[in-house]
Amino acid sequence: MPEAAGRLHFARELGLTRILGLAAITTAFGLSIYGLIAAVLGARLQRANLVRSARAAAYANAGLLAAANVAMIYALVTHDFSVGYVAQVGSRASPLWVTIVSLWSALEGSILFWGLVLSAYTAVATWLTRDRLGAMGTYATATMLAVSAFFYLLLVGPANPFGRVFPVPIDGPGPNPLLQNHILMAVHPPLLYLGYVGMTVPFAFAIGAMLAGRLDDVWIRETRRWTVTAWMFLSLAIMAGMWWSYEVLGWGGYWAWDPVENASFMPWLTATAFLHSVMVQERRGMLRMWNLTLITSTFLLTILGTFLTRSGVISSVHAFSEGPIGIYFLVFISIILLVSLVLLTGRSSELKSEARIDAPMSRETVFLLNNLVFTVFTFTVLLGTLFPLVAEAVRGVKVSVGAPFFNRMTVPLCAMLLFLVGVGPVLPWRAADMQQLKKKLVVPGAAFLIAAVLGFAAGARNAYALLAFGFAAFALVCNLEEYVIGVRARRRAHGESLLSATGRLFAANNRRYGGYLAHIGLIMVAVGITASSTFRHEREATLTPGETFQSGKYTIRFEELWARDEPQRFSVGAEVSVFIRDRQVGTLHPKLNYYRGRDEPVPTPAVRSRLDRDLYLNLLAFQRDGSNATFTILVEPMVFWIWAGGFVVALGALLGVLPMRRRATINPMRKPAAEPAGV
Repeated sequence: MPEAAGRLHFARELGLTRILGLAAITTAFGLSIYGLIAAVLGARLQRANLVRSARAAAYANAGLLAAANVAMIYALVTHDFSVGYVAQVGSRASPLWVTIVSLWSALEGSILFWGLVLSAYTAVATWLTRDRLGAMGTYATATMLAVSAFFYLLLVGPANPFGRVFPVPIDGPGPNPLLQNHILMAVHPPLLYLGYVGMTVPFAFAIGAMLAGRLDDVWIRETRRWTVTAWMFLSLAIMAGMWWSYEVLGWGGYWAWDPVENASFMPWLTATAFLHSVMVQERRGMLRMWNLTLITSTFLLTILGTFLTRSGVISSVHAFSEGPIGIYFLVFISIILLVSLVLLTGRSSELKSEARIDAPMSRETVFLLNNLVFTVFTFTVLLGTLFPLVAEAVRGVKVSVGAPFFNRMTVPLCAMLLFLVGVGPVLPWRAADMQQLKKKLVVPGAAFLIAAVLGFAAGARNAYALLAFGFAAFALVCNLEEYVIGVRARRRAHGESLLSATGRLFAANNRRYGGYLAHIGLIMVAVGITASSTFRHEREATLTPGETFQSGKYTIRFEELWARDEPQRFSVGAEVSVFIRDRQVGTLHPKLNYYRGRDEPVPTPAVRSRLDRDLYLNLLAFQRDGSNATFTILVEPMVFWIWAGGFVVALGALLGVLPMRRRATINPMRKPAAEPAGV
């Protein structure tokens, strides 16, 4: 042990970890520049050796960024405070899991982890499409390397995490307490980066298609799984962020239209529009220009979101502190926008389609309306997010755009989207038979009326809440009917059991039925949000030990206060018994956590979650002698269905990217193979 400690001390003295990390990111930056040039020249001059070397640069970068991230984690775990980033976020008192996730808890580490995810996406996408797509694939590799070069430039420049600190401090402050107060911070940022960075791949192939003049559907088919996968991760990241807000911030909500929340939501909106719009291009050859615009916008919005989060221009519990990289992002966004506009304008004549919508009652029309609503939704969120920044920059006054604006503008759009989620699967391509359509809409229409009436009977008086319940029931029945029709057809044709027919239905067309499952997940989320916000019941009470308080069907009894001293914090909590009709159903322990160097405590609410409702208990204040404590008590119906719906959305997306089972076909012109001898 003394010998190992001596080697560790010797390595710190030499700064080997810092040197290794710095060498890795510097080399990766140089290789990305070289790979970009080699890929472009290789595609232009048709030089296979240059193309191969560009791919090799992409593969090498993945290894280099992995080495740099491992070096940083090692420095964090061993508390090497000679490394600048460790001195900024490290602490000897932090638990091991907090120390590890500190990698992405501040600006420099988050860019380092971003670089790792980007290098992995670039290497895998390049490997899987090698020698298949010609110049388009090579230009796509060049585009991904160009994006990589930008982030590696940040790492070797203004966001260098491997800077040297002297004199070396004995200890560090640890990460932001909000980021170490719940295990979800080990989950949410990686999911967000996998979603954000994943959008680079379809964007790169879109640029590659325009540069190579391959404006058919090949780039869409090659990147569909990449787009769905990135969309799945982004969906999970948004859900994890909502859950973290619900479990940590103590206000009992999960979405506040915070600028950083909006930054992740906007690319999700455009990516969702893109996933629907590409189906029109694949089926009818329409919307080629629009699809290129959508995927470019999605990528730009991920970069804009990164700028908003890391530049210090916004104030948010989710945002990093002010950093020097804002101008770099603005220049990068401007370059992407200029290049994309030039390419789209130059190819506009080739992107025109001769196909037209045959009838207003068709699936194409629904997808067009879907795109229109998503576009208006995105623009509304973008306007509400950026307007305060523009107003402050131009007029020097602070303007607040809060939840009332966003709710007033977007709730009608959400109701419209629920309707389209239902009617879309029902309508056929080209034109609908009105008689058949009426028959198919009878049951969903009845479901709409029943759900709206039940919502009214339960106490909902807001028109949009009633519409949301009604359209959710309408959309759910419409999507479930597609499963029923498919399963019945298989059972009639093949005599399969219900379970077998359902499984083989997915296997035969996992993209279609995975999409319907994602629709059902979104419907669950919509119902959970509508019910929890419409029927939420909130009370505040100051109780003495042994005193009870009634909230809905729950009776809570404050038992006692307790305190616990932990290495990284001091916690004060309350023991509260929960009763339903005089029967004790559980015990909750809400608490307040006091972290070193922070004046305000960080709450940890206690949540009793059930299928029908959540009991949410937050400790607001207490007397030091334990004589009383003040609580916020919330009863929120159907919050569980928000998290369950997010999981179903991700499951639908996952099923949609699995390889489709291809049915064997018989070629009538092919002669049967000769019978083996001896048979």
